[in-house]
Amino acid sequence: MAAFYGQKLLLRLQACQLAHLRRAFLASAPEDCKQVLGRNEPRKKRGKEKNLKQQRGSLDLDSSWEKRLSSVVTPLCGLPYEEQLKVKYEKLKSILQTVTARLKELGADHLETTQMPDGICCPLKPLIPSPIVNGYRNKSTFSVNHGPDGNPKTVGLYVGTGKGRNIVCVRANHLLNIPQGHFQVAQCYEELLHQSPLDPCLLFHTGGHWRELIVRTNRKGDTMAVVTFHPQHLNPEELSLQKELVKDFFAHGPGTVCGLSSLYFQESVMTRCSHKQSPYQLLSGEPHIFEELLGLKFRISPDSFFQINTAGAEVLYQAIGEMSRADKSTVLLDVCCGTGAIGLSLADRVSRVIGIEVADQAVEDARWNAAFNGELNPPNTAAVITSSLHENLL
Repeated sequence: MAAFYGQKLLLRLQACQLAHLRRAFLASAPEDCKQVLGRNEPRKKRGKEKNLKQQRGSLDLDSSWEKRLSSVVTPLCGLPYEEQLKVKYEKLKSILQTVTARLKELGADHLETTQMPDGICCPLKPLIPSPIVNGYRNKSTFSVNHGPDGNPKTVGLYVGTGKGRNIVCVRANHLLNIPQGHFQVAQCYEELLHQSPLDPCLLFHTGGHWRELIVRTNRKGDTMAVVTFHPQHLNPEELSLQKELVKDFFAHGPGTVCGLSSLYFQESVMTRCSHKQSPYQLLSGEPHIFEELLGLKFRISPDSFFQINTAGAEVLYQAIGEMSRADKSTVLLDVCCGTGAIGLSLADRVSRVIGIEVADQAVEDARWNAAFNGELNPPNTAAVITSSLHENLL
């Protein structure tokens, strides 16, 4: 997220207390945001939302599993892309109208809403289409659990929730937003699990080992795969054997069709483990994949954040540069900067870029990217090399 400081923005932030802003945002946020942000809201309110979700879930009991998964992961896929953009635009406008009304109720009457169309507190420009609509994801995370047929070694995405105890893992090879290469790695991983005598780890306290699979790709066709494995009570020799089996499967067995450029193994005892908590172990191939974006080259590690839609990110960063009106007097603060893509893509416009990131591998990647692109583009050297990336600064 990139932030440009201006007097007008600071005055608006000072107009309301943070607690008021939080309540205003929660009142208008989509349901999936409320699940995370609204945990401290009154229980009665959350109970109503829970009942509504249960009613929605019961409507599709007779749908095929593929359709049910599509409705969860890509709910607008049945509409032409132009119609999808209209739906998203109207949803954003509705959210802003609700936020504006709540801010007025909280005493922020001086917001210049009278000059804005549709009674919203800030301009809402038309949505910019993505250059690529299908198969655009450069990262996919596949889970392991019981499939529709009850097979506990099914690799796919979830329908249902753990809290509702109704999770079903559905193979995702019909989804339009995931490239075929990701499906191929997932199918091979499922074959590996079927060959293994070890059980999948569905719940940590019930044992089992095989967990999720992460697949990352770039536009050149390089593919990185990360196999997540719960060690349970295996000794070092037994763990080494499992790593060799995974490596051999993708290097010499059925997994060779995936053509992996990087294969990692992570011993994970939690739902999500960072590289610092449990290091990613390179089994074969290159330690990184690289992506080019707006004439810059970016190094990407297993644990680093990079925009899911690379072509869409190029459009996004160009729009940020135009709308920000940044110039050589601007200091750009790139919060949660990941590999530094936003800051570095705008570095030639500003006097300095400061990146903030907590993931160790992302910090290392961002520093490498700043140094490499500074050497690659001499006219931008001063702006890029002065980039300062800080670890664990919130």
